[in-house]
Amino acid sequence: MLIPVLLFIVGLLFLIKGGDWFVDGASALARRFHLPELLIGATVVSIGTTLPEVMVSTMSALSGHGEIAYGNAIGSVICNAALIAAITIAVRPGKVDPKTLKMPVLFFFAAAAVYCVAAYGFGKFTRPMGLIMLAMFAAYMAANVIQMKNAPAEQHDDEEEAMPLPKMLVLLVAGAVLIAVGANLLVDNGTLIAQALGVPESVIALTFVALGTSLPELVTAITSLIKGHSDLSLGNVVGANVFNLVLVSGVSVTLAPFTVPQSATIFGMNSSLVLELPVMLAVMVLLTVPALLKGKLSRVQGVALLVIYAVFCGIQFTL
Repeated sequence: MLIPVLLFIVGLLFLIKGGDWFVDGASALARRFHLPELLIGATVVSIGTTLPEVMVSTMSALSGHGEIAYGNAIGSVICNAALIAAITIAVRPGKVDPKTLKMPVLFFFAAAAVYCVAAYGFGKFTRPMGLIMLAMFAAYMAANVIQMKNAPAEQHDDEEEAMPLPKMLVLLVAGAVLIAVGANLLVDNGTLIAQALGVPESVIALTFVALGTSLPELVTAITSLIKGHSDLSLGNVVGANVFNLVLVSGVSVTLAPFTVPQSATIFGMNSSLVLELPVMLAVMVLLTVPALLKGKLSRVQGVALLVIYAVFCGIQFTL
């Protein structure tokens, strides 16, 4: 029991330090190239924080459990929007640049449309759909490169203290590695501790495993808040949600096509179709539409998203 506790603490420390380095590197990257932090968050930071989901889903697909990626992707989107972004908004609501946010939001809902067609229309995810998702990932990255080239230069007060590029890249890579390793240590050893304390398997799966792959986004969000980079956090959440659908699911579906899994029923219907997919769409609408229309986020949004997440988790526990 002592070793899992020590490794759990090490994982937590890795997460904290990794998040610190990763946000420093990302914000320095935005300053160096005069790019909006929201745009850096939606690309560079999102790739780093989505690594755990990619690893978990790819390994699951290769071992013949591609359907695990389905729950992992949808669960991570809900967690990112209704818990992680919600905390950021509730603590520090602020203005958002709708022009920068519009593109990742459009890609997310386009990917969600493909997901819904597969789930509701066909009841399964085929290899061609996986390839379509990967093509959308390539298009998303290309669109971001174009947007970065066309983005207006941003002025920063501390440009005279510009970080050297090699140090910036080292911070980004080292931070991403520490976050991934820390999340893995935290999840694995947290599960062992929970088992030793007699916590039911279903509760462990819903908490440590489901939240575990979203820990990088949570750590990045909290670190960004502390350092005053809330745009970086929002961009990370929206970008990570795009990656969850087009990259995480795209890879797993291409490697191992699967039918829509059914773990429980609501009103005699697959709970995934009645609860999880609608909640995923609802929380992303609540998170992004007001920001696009008004150019700002409100504390009410954050609180509403947190309430939805609490109710969603409560219902999951009762199924």
